[in-house]
Amino acid sequence: MTDFIKKVTEWLLDKEEQAAKSCAVPMAEIDAQLQKVRAQKAKLQQDYDASMKVFDELEARLEKIRSIETLRCSKDA
Repeated sequence: MTDFIKKVTEWLLDKEEQAAKSCAVPMAEIDAQLQKVRAQKAKLQQDYDASMKVFDELEARLEKIRSIETLRCSKDA
C-alpha cells in the first residue's frame, strides 16, 4: 500500500511540475502546498521525538534493572 501511495504521489508531483513549467500553477497554490507539507513534517518530527523519548526511558529503566540483577547475581555466585 505504501508503494502505491508513493507512486501516486510521484505521479501527481510530476504532473504538477509539468504544469508549473507552462506557468499553469498559481504560486499561491504551490506556497499553500509547501506550507502544508512543512506543517505535516513538523508534526511528524514531534511525534517521532515523543516516541523516541519513551523508548529512551524504557531503555534506561531496563539498563538499570540489568545492572541491579548483574550486581545481585554476582554477589550470590
